[in-house]
Amino acid sequence: MGTQEPNERTSGTGRRALLGAAVLGAGGAVLGLSGTANATGSGRGNGKGGGVASLPVPTIVGHRGASGYRPEHTLGSYQLALDMGADIVEAGDLVPTKDGHLVCRHEPEIGGTTDVAAHPEFAGRRTTKVLDGVATTGWFTEDFTLAELKTLRATERIPANRPHNTLYDGRWEIPTFEEVLRWQDEQTRERGKQVWIYPELKHPTYFRELGLPTEERLAKLLRAHGKDKKNSPVIVQSFEPTSIQRMNKLVGNPLAVLLSGAGSRPYDFVATGDPRTTDDLITPAGLKEIASYAQGIGPTLDLVIPRDAAGRLTEPTTLVRDAHRAGLILHPYTMRNENPFLPADFRKGTDADAYGDAFGAFQAYFATGIDGVFTDNPDTGLLARDDFNRG
Repeated sequence: MGTQEPNERTSGTGRRALLGAAVLGAGGAVLGLSGTANATGSGRGNGKGGGVASLPVPTIVGHRGASGYRPEHTLGSYQLALDMGADIVEAGDLVPTKDGHLVCRHEPEIGGTTDVAAHPEFAGRRTTKVLDGVATTGWFTEDFTLAELKTLRATERIPANRPHNTLYDGRWEIPTFEEVLRWQDEQTRERGKQVWIYPELKHPTYFRELGLPTEERLAKLLRAHGKDKKNSPVIVQSFEPTSIQRMNKLVGNPLAVLLSGAGSRPYDFVATGDPRTTDDLITPAGLKEIASYAQGIGPTLDLVIPRDAAGRLTEPTTLVRDAHRAGLILHPYTMRNENPFLPADFRKGTDADAYGDAFGAFQAYFATGIDGVFTDNPDTGLLARDDFNRG
């Protein structure tokens, strides 16, 4: 999931059976959804049928793996998410190398997620670039060959919140997306159950302007591995709607448009002069347009239930209802157990690395009818789902 998330740093799609037959509409018919759901959300998702219709609801997506417990976007984090029971693993925020390989990093700038600063041979690579209109200083994947990146090791991105994760600093290398696809196949065979992944195309406009377009590279890999079909266990997402429109022409995979906070503007819209903002995209008309080329959306949790000035939850918006009426699923982001990331009404104390009432927060969001959620703590999400579905 992308840089548009609020509170990323602090100081210290599964296609589902939608809410009732009236909600299914043309979008549901096209994907061959099975079953219906009730308005409360309990008992939803029968796990039957092919493709995304086979996923449980609410779907628990391991955000960058099990990043609450391991450095994100490592095979160790992905593996733990599966071991915990995540329905889908967000295996890959995809960024390119200098020689055109797609690798899995939260951002192209890798100073905060690898040990690159400890490599004197790369000291001269540190630079400042304008990334989606923001001056960013550090080391960038597009300035490294894959062989050079493989000499680096992953580190915990938010050690102030997750000091225990620093135990694993240096343990894992940066995976390529092709390695992830092979890992997915291996895990599917070993577990006797289809493993799902949810890669994200990061900053596609930025990389296209650099001559490193990522959509075509991703499509080529999916085709090479036979995972480019409607029922393939790979959901592709991006914060740039035009990137998902491009993917819609290249592959048959289920697709999702990520939506940042209210009033924000996708960078591809900025680059092309499109004046629309997220507020326009979440109107009934905007959602209908998204449904013409995608099957789902990934909004911030604050677009589902806004917070007041004190950080407490207010009343849910109509986004869930409106998206379902357009035939779209919703997998909002991101649930985390630590106090700083929770709504104020679910925090316990003030310690930046202490857990709050995450179970209570999960219940509040599940009650809105969302189809799933990205979480850094898949084990917590699964227990919360069990509680919710028991009513």
